[in-house]
Amino acid sequence: MSTRSDTRSVRPSEEDADSPELTAVQAALAAEHAAVYGYGLLGGRLDGKRGDAARAAYDGHRARRDALARTVRDLGGRPVASDAAYALPFAVADSPSAVRLAAVLEDRIAGAYADLVRATEGARRKEAAGALREAAVRSARWRGGNVAFPGLAERAAGADPAATGPVEAAGADGAR
Repeated sequence: MSTRSDTRSVRPSEEDADSPELTAVQAALAAEHAAVYGYGLLGGRLDGKRGDAARAAYDGHRARRDALARTVRDLGGRPVASDAAYALPFAVADSPSAVRLAAVLEDRIAGAYADLVRATEGARRKEAAGALREAAVRSARWRGGNVAFPGLAERAAGADPAATGPVEAAGADGAR
């Protein structure tokens, strides 16, 4: 018969709690897992230049995901695992909805990296800022236009995270 006096509390001690930096890295890693899943799904619905852009984004997100997993380990954490599947914000049945999903994915990634920029310093902050910039550029390309503060729109009160603006805007079909 064992006693409960030797078990740890469910609540972590301050020294066991993740640092704000590790928490932000884990959140960015989780966002990258979701982006890899999303691009894997939408890539089959795009062809031509859009298909090429989706494959490049997929590869880029996989590379960032792997780098973030290493960073989590470097910070003493255990990398958050990807989910087996992710709920989509809307049905993706055709090319226009795939383009719209790509913009949403990039907006969400930008939000995670904006948090990471705030939580880090030095080289990690520079890397996070670069990832934020890349996500903002990809989002603008998918959407056919940009937003004032990439990644922050979905955090505004009452904002619909699936609302990314019209994909029919100039340039959304890949034309310049």
